[in-house]
This record gives sequence, structure tokens and C-alpha cells, in this order.
Amino acid sequence: MSDNNIKSIIDVTMDKLRALVDADIVTGSPIEVGGLTLIPVSRVSFGMASGGSDFPSKRGQLFGGGGGAGVTVVPIAFMVVNGDNVKMLPVYNEVTSLEKAITMAPEIIEKAKGLFSKKEDKE
Repeated sequence: MSDNNIKSIIDVTMDKLRALVDADIVTGSPIEVGGLTLIPVSRVSFGMASGGSDFPSKRGQLFGGGGGAGVTVVPIAFMVVNGDNVKMLPVYNEVTSLEKAITMAPEIIEKAKGLFSKKEDKE
């Protein structure tokens, strides 16, 4: 396999990731509001895959390959700076399974009642 081709695919993909992901994404630019400084904090995750293969040909070895990457940025909190005091203010934007179940409980109960009433109607 052509190691140079794979290396160049990985190098290009990593260079593009480096351009997207830097420290300013994790801790954003400070925002001044009424004597307070707010600093956004985000969770950053990324993934990368690349690969390739040589293919025999009448003209010699041919190479086919590719690569790709993805980045996810999710705001999780703000650091609030007031003079010498620093506090973390979390951002709750994810619904937990429990919260989802509680929200859906009335709908689930009505569906369950409907199932039982249909069964009783048949008898």
C-alpha cells in the first residue's frame, strides 16, 4: 500500500481539524455585561477516520482512499467573573431520560388506558 498517499490523507484531515478546533472554542471570548464578565465554556468532541487501498491495474498500482472528520461543540456553562469572585453557571440544555419519561408519562398512561379499554370492549 502506498504509505505516502495514506499519510497525506491523514495530514490534510488533521490540518483541517486543527483549523476548526482550538482553545477559543472550549473557552469562548469573554463578554462584558454590567460589570460582570461572562466566559462561555463548551464541550468539544471530534472524530476522524481515513483509509485507502492499492488496486492492481494494467498500468501499475492505483491508489484509492479518503478521509473525513466531524466536530461537535455543545455549550455547557458560563464562567461568571465579578471582581475576585468566579462562579460556574451551568447550562442545562440536555433532557435526561428521567425528565423525558416524566414529560411523556401522561401520554403513556392514556395509551395504556386505550389498550386496556379496547381489550375490555372485545370481551
